[in-house]
Amino acid sequence: NRKLVFIFFFTLCSMQSIAQRDKTNTLLWEISGNGLQQPSYLFGTFHMICKEDFHISEIVKQKFNSSKQVYLELDMDDPQLQGKMMQQMQLAGKETLKNKLGESNFKKLDSFLQKEMSMNLVMFDKFKPMMVMGLLAQRLLPCATIESYDLNFVKMASEQKKELLGLEKVEEQIGVFDAIPDSLEILSIMNMVNDFDAQKKEFTRMSAIYKSQDLEALYQLMVESPEMMDSQELLLDRRNRNWIPIMESAMKNSSTFFAVGAGHLGGSQGVLELLRKQGYVVKGIK
Repeated sequence: NRKLVFIFFFTLCSMQSIAQRDKTNTLLWEISGNGLQQPSYLFGTFHMICKEDFHISEIVKQKFNSSKQVYLELDMDDPQLQGKMMQQMQLAGKETLKNKLGESNFKKLDSFLQKEMSMNLVMFDKFKPMMVMGLLAQRLLPCATIESYDLNFVKMASEQKKELLGLEKVEEQIGVFDAIPDSLEILSIMNMVNDFDAQKKEFTRMSAIYKSQDLEALYQLMVESPEMMDSQELLLDRRNRNWIPIMESAMKNSSTFFAVGAGHLGGSQGVLELLRKQGYVVKGIK
């Protein structure tokens, strides 16, 4: 029944938005119409990327410069952000990562970290599994120097004295992972350790699709990935829906430049389609 209702609802929404749907392969989108006095812009980022693959085009810089304010997923110029993040990542009470992993997994993961990163797992024994997932993710990149679109946009906003805000709070973002059972996160971590070369190849493939700016292909690769851990609703869809009213409020006040992970843009529950369903014209900019 839920499936039938979803199909019926989506068909109605598709009928009203199909004329304005844009299949352009691009990471930059203009949002206009629906009573907006000036357009706003949405850019899909890749949170970690090799320096040689990092590029902010002149048109992106132009639209960033013309916007009055900037929204990232988090308010990354908040001086308390790092402290809040570290606090939220810590395990409660007497919980330990070792107990959650079990003796065998703990030893295997410890050996892997020592070999790959010259770190001991005991350093992270009071942190949630997502901390270790973040460490391992950095090792998937086939390069020594990593760039961040988010940090570059923070720098640009600071230089231009633009207000920088977040679509969600750090407590909300980490809360998404807290809602995923530890067993699934640990399974994902150990899959990475046991088949790291395959994981690297998959990351390289994802990076290549991002460079091709094919958002739908990137979205499909993400939702089919084992790392999604059957948690698409938590990790993507629900967050996308929560962002829309915040984006609408911001756009009504002034021209805004939004930058979020590119995986949030594609799909029927992606930010692009959700904005169209609200009546906005969303157009790709090459």
